Amino acid sequence: MDGSIARPRPLLALGVRLLTAAALATMAMLVKLAGERGAHLIELIFWRQLLATVLLGTGLALTGRLALLRTNRLGAHARRAATGLLGMLFTYGAVLLLPLAEATTLSFTAPIFAVLIALVLFREKIGPYRWAAVGIGFAGVLVVMQPGAGLHQGVTVAGVIVGLIAPFMVALISFQIQDLNTTENPWSIVFWFAALSAPVAALGLPFAMAAHDTETWAIILAMALMGALAQMLLTTSLRFGSAAVILLIDYTALLWATFYGYYVFDRAAPASLWLGAPLIIGAGVLIAWRERQLARERTAASRAGQE
Repeated sequence: MDGSIARPRPLLALGVRLLTAAALATMAMLVKLAGERGAHLIELIFWRQLLATVLLGTGLALTGRLALLRTNRLGAHARRAATGLLGMLFTYGAVLLLPLAEATTLSFTAPIFAVLIALVLFREKIGPYRWAAVGIGFAGVLVVMQPGAGLHQGVTVAGVIVGLIAPFMVALISFQIQDLNTTENPWSIVFWFAALSAPVAALGLPFAMAAHDTETWAIILAMALMGALAQMLLTTSLRFGSAAVILLIDYTALLWATFYGYYVFDRAAPASLWLGAPLIIGAGVLIAWRERQLARERTAASRAGQE
């Protein structure tokens, strides 16, 4: 990536996001696996961010492309790092507290939170279509979690709360990344996120670090590598397409999560998930469709104003 200005390429964005969903689901599986073997949340985050910093920095240095890391927006990178670190705490926390399929399904509420963020932070007018999507999406959450019938096996109230905060943070971070993509390249965005957040995560190591066997360290290393790859793919996808549309591809992560949940953790997804997930996914589809319609209307109005 040699330019700094994002160029819309929707098919490329969708393809990259498809790989992103697979990488994120695999990373989540490895996070949960490492957690079950005694690795602490803070420890996992530190190693992921440290490894990403070392790999990116070394790779760019060896290829003579360190100049890509130059930036005049260190403050924006720092804000993204702070939000991203908090987001990782909740995202990893949800994976550790909930079964993979449930944690993944809750993550699909990110487009719904994106609508609410647009309303509150950007004073965007929300019409009936998107309000309906918000209602449908949260109805899906209620169906999946069945609070009136008692939470099903492996699901806790704390897990559900953490699992809903995580997609809120993802939605907020998506806006930040899209803003950074207007002036920065993906390598710079990923590097500064890792480099600025790793030292902060290191502050918690004295309280979280533990001895591990070789297999656990191998899982932690694989998790960190997959996380760095996923972060690069995610940032690239947001460079070439709008967050509202490409978030649709994230729904394929449920297939991966269900597969990993069954074959790695010996837990099949409950029937309530298959009833509620379509509502949440349908809400995201409705939001993406409406966002596309609004974008077309804005483009048409802009062209008309120039004539």
